[in-house]
Amino acid sequence: MSLNAALRLRRAARLIVLDPQSRALMFRYDVPGRPPFWVTAGGECEPGESFEDAARRELFEETGITADPGPQIAQMTPEFVTVEGEPVQADERFFLVRVTEARIDTAGHTALEQALMTQHRWFTLDELDDWHEPVFPAELAAMIRSHMAT
Repeated sequence: MSLNAALRLRRAARLIVLDPQSRALMFRYDVPGRPPFWVTAGGECEPGESFEDAARRELFEETGITADPGPQIAQMTPEFVTVEGEPVQADERFFLVRVTEARIDTAGHTALEQALMTQHRWFTLDELDDWHEPVFPAELAAMIRSHMAT
């Protein structure tokens, strides 16, 4: 793991939320000047906040679901440009959350999320593998399949 020290380190918790049919919840972002893309729930850790606490908070804020995020199942360190336009070096920790129903509440979205997160939907793993718009992380379906038995 080689991190780019020239960029701000953006610590983030990402949530792979699976419904009873093992479909993954994804949010579509429409950022001006960029092609639309889909991401898991989650977001940046507050200063001093653990990845686990951020996962719990982000899960509730973005989906209305109160649940234990469970153990961390993956870590990625991509470089990307945030929706606000800042290039960052990310340290993203992924948590797998299984829910009993495919109902979410987006009332906790921030003003920026309300403006840019234009859709959400539940994707089958086959859809994630072959979606016509970018899905991040690109390896999400494989990541889920590797943890299906757990």
